Order: sequence, then structure tokens, then C-alpha cells
Amino acid sequence: MNQQNLADFIWNVADALRGPFKPSLYGRIILPFTVLRRLECVLEPTRDAVRAQHAALAGTGVDLDLVLPNVAGATFYNTSQFSLGTLGSTATRANLEEYLSRFSANARQIFEHFGFDNWLVKLEQANLLYLITQKFSGIDLHPNVLSNHDMGLVFEHLIRKFAEAANDDAGEYFTPRDVVRLVTSLVFATDHAALNGQGVVRTVYDCAAGTGGFLSSAIEQVAEWNPDAKLVPYAQELNPETYAISVADKLIQGYDVRNLKLGNTLSDDQLPGERFDYCLANPPFGVKWEMVQKLVNAEHTGQGYAGRFGPGLPRVGDGSLLFLMHLLSKRKPVEQGGTRIGIVLSGSPLFNGGAGSGESEIRRWILENDWLEAIVALPTDLFYNTGIGTYVWVLSNHKAPARHGKVQLIDASGQHSPMRKSLGSKRKTIAQAQIDAIARWHDDLADGPHSKLFDTTDFGYRRITVERPLRLRFEVTADALKAYAEAKGSDQVERFIALAGRGAFDSLDAFLAAAGVKKLGKATRKAVLDIFGTRDPAAQPVTDTDGQPLADADLREFENVPLKQDIRDYFAREVLPHVPDAWIDEGKTDPKDGAVGIVGYEINFNRYFYTYVPPRPLEVIDSELRSVEAEIAALLSEVTR
Repeated sequence: MNQQNLADFIWNVADALRGPFKPSLYGRIILPFTVLRRLECVLEPTRDAVRAQHAALAGTGVDLDLVLPNVAGATFYNTSQFSLGTLGSTATRANLEEYLSRFSANARQIFEHFGFDNWLVKLEQANLLYLITQKFSGIDLHPNVLSNHDMGLVFEHLIRKFAEAANDDAGEYFTPRDVVRLVTSLVFATDHAALNGQGVVRTVYDCAAGTGGFLSSAIEQVAEWNPDAKLVPYAQELNPETYAISVADKLIQGYDVRNLKLGNTLSDDQLPGERFDYCLANPPFGVKWEMVQKLVNAEHTGQGYAGRFGPGLPRVGDGSLLFLMHLLSKRKPVEQGGTRIGIVLSGSPLFNGGAGSGESEIRRWILENDWLEAIVALPTDLFYNTGIGTYVWVLSNHKAPARHGKVQLIDASGQHSPMRKSLGSKRKTIAQAQIDAIARWHDDLADGPHSKLFDTTDFGYRRITVERPLRLRFEVTADALKAYAEAKGSDQVERFIALAGRGAFDSLDAFLAAAGVKKLGKATRKAVLDIFGTRDPAAQPVTDTDGQPLADADLREFENVPLKQDIRDYFAREVLPHVPDAWIDEGKTDPKDGAVGIVGYEINFNRYFYTYVPPRPLEVIDSELRSVEAEIAALLSEVTR
């Protein structure tokens, strides 16, 4: 029985819940029972030995956690006399609660996070508890029958089915394994010591771990490449139920689950002093962070670059770049080997936000520190809950010499295979041969149709402010006189009355001279410009008291000048030929480098891989239209016979 058939079999147990429980609640019962049965099957071979050793240690004061895991052959144990098959039909809940309480603390917490006790009460009230326990006791989930990898897929399949029933977003809790395989291949491939050495230990961290599938696949891949290497997982997850599955998965694999934390990564980093060799993550796309906005803002303003969010903050509607900055805060110093990061993001972090915005400043921080190694554009329809385009960012603070100052963009959007059966929005998969091809493009560092290499500065620009003079004609009308007389700071009204009916003047100087006004106060000058002036491109520029032209805010424009170009050369070449009276506002300078223009960074991925496809010839289109018209006419003739 493969993992999907087994998951369907387990899910069919839900038929017994029909009636007393809504379909949206099935998963709350099925998932913890599945975990319980898996743990029971893992411990089954050593159950009697553990009970005997536990009885022998009674009253000795020996710490059971130091002895019994070795007897159990696992990192957890259970000392109860019960199993799912022996709970009995008369005191089922009491016996099951006793069974759960006899797990070691690291396993017992799993059921606490599921809130399992409450569901046992509800099942008992519905007279279904004994029936459900008996159904699960007959499912063989022993590791010899179902590998950890396949068990992980079973959990993911069940979560997806549960989410569909509850109209929830299953894709927030796990990443498709083909995407995981690609990310880990790109992140691990350069660490030759881990892949080839003996007794090598590396740490890997996922800040939005879900069910822990990303970490499990990473561990499997490193073991596949080098059985003598060990990958130690660390994680944090927000959702208690998916966290419980992750803990169960890692317990069965023999890992210390104290490295797995429950809580909101953005507001409460529970591994603050830890640094890791690898970081992997697929945070929720477009997640809003308004619930933690106060705490994130406090860290940004209070700690600056000493905290995680020094460069800036993205808009509240999308916290993807917060997760990226968090991962970068976990990097090891270069002298300790540095850190490689793989994170899956939507397209918005590439270009959202103009120069000076939080998003742009985060990209600037990453690129100016030369941490971005590559970005890979993935095919659409890869994820269970969305069909949007996604991207893998690969970052490192110890890039290979050939990559210093460089960023590689890889267009892998065409590297996919159709799925035999769609799973939610997932209609495509990346086959292993396609993963290998993408990895080769990454390794080769060559320019080509699918891979292009850029300097980090190629993505930067200066936003300069282009001003044009304010050109006004001046005319005194009855309505303007009334408005001027009521305006703040107006004076010499009688002098302007004399200009009523005299027509329009194309300059302020001529207008004031005709009125006999030699000097205007600040407030009066503003009133004259606002009330008597009307924009006219044929009029003379209005100047300030120093004789400098005033800028027309309505004509203000911004130009993004590539960092590698001189702004004045660019201005002379691209702007002045079209608007000869324009000038650069040199008072608008970048707060960091002090030069004219605000620095911004964006990665417009599609621009670099755009291929022009000419439209079809008109005769071809006309021919197709005539063919369709003929077909429609034939169909109509059949209807009207």
C-alpha cells in the first residue's frame, strides 16, 4: 500500500465520525490518532523490555529518561500496560488517558499540542471512542512497513484533505517534495566537506517548519549523498497541530526535539543565540504581520542592525522579507564556515516598494553585503494552495570567489512535468532530471537562455527628482479680486484693482510692474501666485526672490538612473532632449551615501528573460476568422432547418 492509498484508508475511518462531527473537524481526531499509532508501532518491538526495566527501576530514584530510551531503542518510550488494541470497551477513555500519560515527556507534549484530551471526551460522548481506537489499532504503521519519508507524505496528504474539508490553506503547512529537493540541491551542493567527509555534523534550521517535511527531506538527501554525514535539525513553527506532527516525526527519526520550538518566529525568536550551517524555509506567501507589528516595530527601532530587522520593514500586507531577514540573522561568521540559505518566496519581494521603501532597503542591504547568490524562477502550479509564480532565493555569506559581487538568475519556469492527478492547485511537478538540469545551470555559472549572471549593482538605481519651471500667466478678474481680498496676507488690493480688464500678463515681473508693486511679502506672494496665476506653458518661468525658477509640482517627474551610470550624463541624454528647461533637484540626496538621488534596488526578473514574440500575420488571423465564421454558419443552418 503506497502512502496516498494508506492516507485514503486512514481518512476513510472518518466515515465512523459522520453525523456527530462536522467534516471540518475530522482531521482534529484523525491526525493525533495517526501519530499515536505510528509511535506505538515504533515502540512495539521493545515494549515488553521497557516495561520490565521500568518495573526493575521502581523506587530507585533513577532518572528514567537516562535509561529507558536506550531500552526502547528510540528517543522516547512508554511504560503503560495498554496499547490501542487492549484499551477495552468499558473504560476506554480512562485507559487511553493512562496510556498517553505514560509516554515520556517529549512524546506526551505532542498530544497536549493537539488538545487530544478534549477530543477524547467528545468521542466518548458520541459513543465512538472505542470504535475509533479499534480501527486505528488495525493499521500497521511500523517503520519497516512505512518509511519515515513515506510517513511524512501520509501526514501531508491527511493535512491537505483536512484543509480541503475545512476550506483552509493546507499549503501553508508543507512544501511539495519536488520543490524541497530542488532547494536542498542548490543549498547543499557546494558543501563538499559535508558531502564527502566522514563524521561531519551540520545544523539546519527552518523558521516556518510546518510539519517538518522540509527538514526531513534535507536530512534524507544529505544521508543519501553521504551516509557518514549528520544533519541536526532546528525549527520553529506557529501552528500547534503541525508542530506536534513535526515533533513526532523527529522523535521517530531519533532527534532531540528540544531544538524544535513552538511560537511566532517574527515576534518571539525562541532560538535567539543559535547560528546554523544551513537555513531552509517556505514561509506563507503574502502573509500579513499586523498581529505582531508592534513587537516587530519595537525591535526595528530599538535594536536597529543589532536586531533582526535593522535594514527596514516591508509593508504590513506581506511579511516575506521579514522571514528572510530573520534567516540572515542566523548566519554563522565566515571564519566558522558561514551559512547557506534557501528560501521560497513569491514574486513581490523582488520588486515591491520604490527607492527608499522598506522592501528596497532590505534588498539593498542584501545586495550591498553580497549575500545573494542566485534566484531561480519556478514553474507555476507547483503548490497545493496557489498557482502563482514562485522563486527560490539562494543566499550565502561565504560565496565562492567566482561569485563575488555577482548574482545569478535562472529561469526554470519551463522545467516541469504534468502530474497524473492534480492535488489542489498543484498540477505540475519538477522531475529529478529537471532538478539536475537546474542544478547544473547553477554550477556552471554560464550565460545562456536559462541562466544569466549580473553584478550586484546591476539591480540598483538612483531615483532622481526632475523639476520643471512653474509657468504662469497672470490676470485680474472679478472673482480673483474677491478671493485675493479674502486671502491671508493679501495687501495692496487697490493696485491690483487697476489691472482688472487689462488682459493677461505672461510673466510675474510684468504683472507686478503694471500694478506698480515693487516688493511682495511671503504670504502676499503666495496669494498672488495661487489666485491671479494660471498655468500656461507659453508663459515665462516664475522665479523666487533670488531669481531662481520655481518648480512646478504638477510637472515633477522621477527618473531611475542605473547605479553604473552618471546621473548627469543620463539626464543630458534621456531628459533634456525632451524637456530642455528641466533640472535635477540636487537637494534630494540619499541618506546613506549622501549623493544626489535616492538609491533603490529591484530585481525585475521577467525583464532579463523576456523574448519578443512577433504577432501573427494579419492574413493568417483573417483566414482563421473566416474559418470560424463558416463553422458558425454551418451550425446555425443545422439549427434552423
